[in-house]
Amino acid sequence: MAGKREAKKEDLRSRLVAAGTELIREQGLKNLRARDIAERASAALGGLYTVFDDLDGLILHVNSGTLKRLEAALNSAVLPAADVQETFLSLSLAYLRFALAERNLWAALFEHRMPEGAPVPEWHLAEHGFLIGLIAAPLAQQLPHASREDVAIRARTFFAAVHGVISLSLEGRFIGITPEVLEREITALAGILARRPN
Repeated sequence: MAGKREAKKEDLRSRLVAAGTELIREQGLKNLRARDIAERASAALGGLYTVFDDLDGLILHVNSGTLKRLEAALNSAVLPAADVQETFLSLSLAYLRFALAERNLWAALFEHRMPEGAPVPEWHLAEHGFLIGLIAAPLAQQLPHASREDVAIRARTFFAAVHGVISLSLEGRFIGITPEVLEREITALAGILARRPN
């Protein structure tokens, strides 16, 4: 009996996360409402709160799925024999293409904020680690005498630079560039950031 109840709960969880994913993909995070998610999932509104503590809990699981798809996209873009510049370029372009293809879901990764006083769960923070790890691994080979901390700082700087130019451009900020020019500029930026310091 308990197994059947768990299976029903898991089915409801999957439907709610799928509905949340679809709605964020279609309209962005800002307009997301629990009632719309429940309706899309063919569930009662109260059902959402039997599976998740609150709407933020559901959003974390939607973002978790987005991170898994992003990780797969980035991993498949890297060739094993590539040098650091080729690796950085492949990662940067794959990141750009994912952001363009899944704009609202990608944006939700960075727009979502937990309520005041509620920390982001450790399991979700850990899921972000690959974003830096994929950069740090080839960087450590290029900088064999650098400390682990220095490599991590350089990897974070690289990620912030690439993410920043993509984010500002997709948000239409005054210093952003058009999507058509982004790929060319990302290619140039990856080359600059991958250069070994003197």
